[in-house]
Amino acid sequence: MATITYDERKTNERPGVRAQLRHARFSAYKAREVLDLIRDEPVDKALEILQFTERDPAIVIGKCLASAIANAEHNDALPADELFVSACYADEGPTLKRWRPRARGRATPIRKRTCHITVIVSRFSDDQLRAIRRRDDAKAASSGGRSRGRDAAASRRRRVARSKGEEETTETPAAADAEVDAPTDEVVADETTTVDDTTTVADETTTVDDTSTDEATTDDAVTTEEAVSDDAASDDDTTDDDSTDEAEAVDETVEEAADEAADADSDTEEQH
Repeated sequence: MATITYDERKTNERPGVRAQLRHARFSAYKAREVLDLIRDEPVDKALEILQFTERDPAIVIGKCLASAIANAEHNDALPADELFVSACYADEGPTLKRWRPRARGRATPIRKRTCHITVIVSRFSDDQLRAIRRRDDAKAASSGGRSRGRDAAASRRRRVARSKGEEETTETPAAADAEVDAPTDEVVADETTTVDDTTTVADETTTVDDTSTDEATTDDAVTTEEAVSDDAASDDDTTDDDSTDEAEAVDETVEEAADEAADADSDTEEQH
């Protein structure tokens, strides 16, 4: 009897924890292109690949993978940092048929494909886990620091659980009151005195500033009035000079016109 290899097993006979999404509204071809990227990868690396894959099916497949990891943790008590994607595949689902009107009264079909996605996660073997941890330790030693955890979400959950398990240390109320009450009054008195001194200095500074501001405002007003009076006097002198010159010019013009009229009369008499 021939032995059945792992790849020749039926999909429903493969070991591991699975999560299935049925009637996904995209074709199986598009889903398979994304599933090929995460097959046989550790779950933390698979989630990173799906996060930075620029295809719409990657969002849905990422949710399905997260559901499979949660099933493994809660149902089988398997740690997330020891899981990998052992199998993932997409089967064709029912096709929705629609019609689109075209020219000359014709119609062409529209086929809306669907698919069923299955993601199976399994635990690494002990030998594989030892090899992975050895490789991580070597990377950490070569980098000179502590390497980042394989699964950030799992390590965060462990830290939260550890912090919740620790007991909170609290002091007795009597001791706390005895230590706090006495110094508090002195500190409050010192703060009150400091605040009063600061307020007095601030008031004096404000008074000095107001006085200096009033003096500066008065000086500016006096200077402005003197400048305006000087400008007005200079304008009056200039106006008087201009009017005198205009009167003299008019008188000269009148005298010239009288002389010309007298010369014209004398010429006329000579001709007669």
